[in-house]
Amino acid sequence: MRWQAVGNAMIVMAAVVALPAQALQDPTRPPGVQSRAVEATPPRTLELGSIVHGTDRRVAVIEGVALTEGESHDGIRVRRIYRDRVEILDNGQHRVLYPETLPQVRRTQ
Repeated sequence: MRWQAVGNAMIVMAAVVALPAQALQDPTRPPGVQSRAVEATPPRTLELGSIVHGTDRRVAVIEGVALTEGESHDGIRVRRIYRDRVEILDNGQHRVLYPETLPQVRRTQ
């Protein structure tokens, strides 16, 4: 008798697990409201024009605006300026900007 009850409980649990997730609805959601999937938007393109990294001063030109560490402009906050990159927060998202690589120029003889 005991084994039969355990077997019945396992069958009920298997049936509950097999239910599709869409069949379950949020009881607190107002009727007629459909949930929409949040689409990931690609990060916007930001241009790092140049970096000035000296002993007394660090400046990064982003989108044509000169910014120092801690300054903000248009949803961009400069966290740290290095010689070869700039760490920023872009609307709360951590990003690292690199300057555009310059083309290699060879000497002619």
